[in-house]
Amino acid sequence: MMEELDELRPPTAWRLLEIWRGTRELAEEPLERALLCNAQVLAESCLRQGKPVFPDGAAVLVGLTAGEMETLLRRLAGEEPSPAPAAVNRDFDQGRFQALKEG
Repeated sequence: MMEELDELRPPTAWRLLEIWRGTRELAEEPLERALLCNAQVLAESCLRQGKPVFPDGAAVLVGLTAGEMETLLRRLAGEEPSPAPAAVNRDFDQGRFQALKEG
């Protein structure tokens, strides 16, 4: 899905507040609410040829991993993508992680 987008257009501060208020009604648990809010922000911000890549926040949750969402949100915020796992945890073993991922 990420390869299908060609533009990230951040929402206005007002629209971000509206999204946050809307997700407040969908979930009581703060982490769930944050995930729903972030998914809706991405649904409205990920564009291809000026049109949304995702029809709604639920499609974002189905189509992207948490890491992909984080990368896109960091780009929207003007930050660099998150560092590689080995940069965060020097004991991280990429080979072992890949083996576990592949099953």
